[in-house]
Amino acid sequence: MDSRADDSTDPVFDELRTSIEGFAAGGYPIDRVIEAACDCGNRTFALVFDDEVGVAVRICTECEAEAEIADSGEHFDDVDEVEQAQCSCGNEVFTAATGFALDPQGEVRWVSVGLRCTRDGIAGVYVDWKIDYVPTEQLLSNA
Repeated sequence: MDSRADDSTDPVFDELRTSIEGFAAGGYPIDRVIEAACDCGNRTFALVFDDEVGVAVRICTECEAEAEIADSGEHFDDVDEVEQAQCSCGNEVFTAATGFALDPQGEVRWVSVGLRCTRDGIAGVYVDWKIDYVPTEQLLSNA
């Protein structure tokens, strides 16, 4: 999956980035936000997640390709049942971005997955989890 870094001037992405940064999961400020984009070029997704284990998978609404976010692939065996992300308006299609809180050495310490509804524009963090190991550089490529 391709992604766009947080230097965008796209107002839709800016809203989503602001929402993720405002959430400050675990009390840590977000240092980097990366917008999701599928290899097919599409930028809208469904999302399944488990907030207890801390996993999330994006599903492209065009080609149905699945992308595990951050270290989700390593923890999916611990999940009993995933939840489908749904906006309060009932929509299940979103633009998506992942926020990363970094420690002073640049290692990821927290992951926050934000979604912006394609119907009503409401944005927020749907799932977040702590990272308690190093190295973590590979997580930034799985946004």
